[in-house]
Amino acid sequence: MLRGVEIVWNLGLYWSALMYDFLVGRDEEVVPYRARQLRNLLCDLGPSFIKAGQVLANRPDIIREDYMNELCILQDDVPPFPNQVAFKIIEEELGQPLEAVFTKISSQTIAAASLGQVYRATLRDTGEDVAIKVQRPQIEPIIYRDLFLFRTLASFLNGISLQKLGCNAELIVDEFGEKLLEELDYTLEARNIEDFLENFKDDPTVKIPKVYRNLSGSRVLVMEWIDGIRCTAPQAIKEAGIDVNGFLTVGVSAALRQLLEFGLFHGDPHPGNVFAMRDGRIAYVDFGNVAVLSQQNKQILIDAVVHAVNEDYVEMANDFTRLGFLASGTDVSPIIPALEAIWQNSVGKGLSDFNFRSVTGKFNQLVYNYPIRIPERFSLVIRSLLTQEGICFTLKPDFKFLEVAYPYVAKRLLTDPNPALRERLIEVLFKDGVFQWKRLEKLIVLAKENVARMSSNPALQVKNKQNSRKLQVERKLDLTDTIRDGARLFFTDEVIRRQLILALTEDSKLHIEELVDVYKLVEDELDIPSVAVEVVRDIPAFIRDLILSWSDSVLSDR
Repeated sequence: MLRGVEIVWNLGLYWSALMYDFLVGRDEEVVPYRARQLRNLLCDLGPSFIKAGQVLANRPDIIREDYMNELCILQDDVPPFPNQVAFKIIEEELGQPLEAVFTKISSQTIAAASLGQVYRATLRDTGEDVAIKVQRPQIEPIIYRDLFLFRTLASFLNGISLQKLGCNAELIVDEFGEKLLEELDYTLEARNIEDFLENFKDDPTVKIPKVYRNLSGSRVLVMEWIDGIRCTAPQAIKEAGIDVNGFLTVGVSAALRQLLEFGLFHGDPHPGNVFAMRDGRIAYVDFGNVAVLSQQNKQILIDAVVHAVNEDYVEMANDFTRLGFLASGTDVSPIIPALEAIWQNSVGKGLSDFNFRSVTGKFNQLVYNYPIRIPERFSLVIRSLLTQEGICFTLKPDFKFLEVAYPYVAKRLLTDPNPALRERLIEVLFKDGVFQWKRLEKLIVLAKENVARMSSNPALQVKNKQNSRKLQVERKLDLTDTIRDGARLFFTDEVIRRQLILALTEDSKLHIEELVDVYKLVEDELDIPSVAVEVVRDIPAFIRDLILSWSDSVLSDR
């Protein structure tokens, strides 16, 4: 009850100050001061509110942009708790003195956050350097108590929230609370690390620290020490002779793989959590805040990219509903012109002028003016992309994020055998039933660019013969599966066959020139014998599909 009174009193005083500013007509001029005041207030109210502030810093559907920018400071600037307390917690989790496990441990914290802090130590048994993450003392009951009070207070705001966001305020608190409670259990973070290790096990450009399960518990996490340069020190990265372009390309590709391929992505890749390794690799730390995208959501995101490429704004608006940004049944027609204006303004001058921050700024206004609610997982997606784009701009101010992202998406569309992605590729290549030759050429050029960028990274210059043989395929755009699937589709799908024949004979002439142009683009990438072998192997499946297609057509005629 006392905590409830403290929260209501402090927030009430702050709200009263905002109301006073509005009544006297100075609400806009004091925004910077009020934003700082809010940040300090959240710090004073403790870890639950610091975490809430960090979340609000990425929720344009709830708070305006100038306040968001101020609250971003909470993501990096949190005071640590005493070493003696931290060391006692570590000993309790280990069940033995520090000296029995570590030969040395840093006297100062390496990093401090709202829920815990990190030390560097050396293992006695192996001499390996490790990072020890230890949770703040007695934080769990504080978090549970505050979440209960948050939810109680939110129940009084349900009416306003339903009107503005299309959902009740308790749902927003539930989403926040679920993620926060996951971060409190370090055994879950250990599992997240192992999942990331599994996802990137065959990727030589990404470094994920291993976790020492036998030394970790619910309040202490012991991980491999990452001997790299934090992205908070861009000058040090440049002075170390690291190929900045190659490093950023690797970073963008790793981020997109997390989002569109694995569906498990790092929710807080701020510069302190991302390292540049001296061999060109990218390394991640702090896996407490990760998010999972379902297979359906991954496909809808790729759909959204396809609809953006096709400038199909009606379907882009429908994607919002499918992703949960809009309540089911919401009329999307008012949003369509706004989406078109945002996209046209952002890419009207080409990819070189595109950046996520400008798009997000315009999107924030859209969110503020329409009943759009950003689900928690997608607020993390937005924050992840913005943060990583910010790292890119810090290291290389003229870096073009989309010029790296688009080639990756193009390569996925052209080479991924996933049936859902094959459907998206067809959707991209056909517009209003007409085959888009120029679009196919553009996709191939972009995909080749992605392969060239990735293969030139120093992290791929390995000496191990087994690895180099495995990576050799990645140095070329492998279209074998795509050609095989395309051939099968041509013979089994009557609609596709008709459209391709029309594309080759459009305007009463054979379009051999376009076909030759496409072949020239892929000539160096094709291994004709391998393609022939794959096609021959696929003959039984092809005959089966042909028979099924024929039988379906016969049955439909009847």
